[in-house]
Order: sequence, then structure tokens, then C-alpha cells
Amino acid sequence: MSDKRLDYISWDEYFMGVAVLSGMRSKDPNTQVGACIVSQDNKILSMGYNGFPNGCSDDEFPWARVGDPLENKYFYTTHSELNAILNYRGGSLEGSKLYVSLFPCNECAKAIIQSGIKTIIYDSDKYENTPSVIASKRMLRAAGVEFRQYEHTGREISMTL
Repeated sequence: MSDKRLDYISWDEYFMGVAVLSGMRSKDPNTQVGACIVSQDNKILSMGYNGFPNGCSDDEFPWARVGDPLENKYFYTTHSELNAILNYRGGSLEGSKLYVSLFPCNECAKAIIQSGIKTIIYDSDKYENTPSVIASKRMLRAAGVEFRQYEHTGREISMTL
């Protein structure tokens, strides 16, 4: 008989929490997205968040979303999923899972497929009707990458010990 705690968080809660926390590192004033790549045996392999590539100062490059195309963020930022893939230094990501706070765009879907990630657990799908996400889902399905929306438990996680 054990007296262990029974209200511990699930793996999904844990890894989505890591993804959301990673997104909080983003300096983007409008959108903070985080990603966490996990092995088949539930070990964290890599993390990422949306921001500029190394060496591109976030004080010198634009954060705007509209206006002159060369003066908005879309040509310069790297999405969280791609950052997590590029940050991984351990070899193959074949068969791994990706936890991400926002459903991946078509460009990130290409990198996910090519890297060998087999499962995506996402939180928000607020751009589900955009051509980018529609194309993303089409490619992911064709490549056999499973995806499902994260199921919120309603549990509040705090830093009390």
C-alpha cells in the first residue's frame, strides 16, 4: 500500500506547460508561441519560442504586423516549432512528439514532417480557417503525422511548494 500523491499532473499538462512557459520568452508584443519536443519515453529533447534568429537584434528588427513588408516581423521571425527543431543537438527526432501552444503554419509543418516528428499536441487553433493552416493540416495528414488538440483539465498550476 502506498501513500503517494494522486493529484499529480499528466504528461500532457507537464509538456504543454513547458511549451507555454517557453513562449513567455518571446519578445513579440502580439504573439507568444512556445514549443516543446518530447521523446517517445517522455524526455524533453528541445524547446523553442518565436523570435528573431541569433545575431538579429530584437531592438533593431521590426515587431510590427502591418505596413511596409520589409518593416514587419513576418520576414524576420522564426516560429517556435522551427526554433525547437533547430535547437535540438542530439541527432534524430524520428518518432518524437511536439507540444505547441498554436497550431503550426504550413512552413513549420514542412520542417515537422522532414524532422520525423510523428505527433503534434497543440493548444490553440485560432487560425484554422487560414490557407496556411489548411495547407499545414493537408500535408501533415498526407505524411502520417498525427495531431490532436490539448484537453484542458481546468487545473491551476502555481509555484507554491
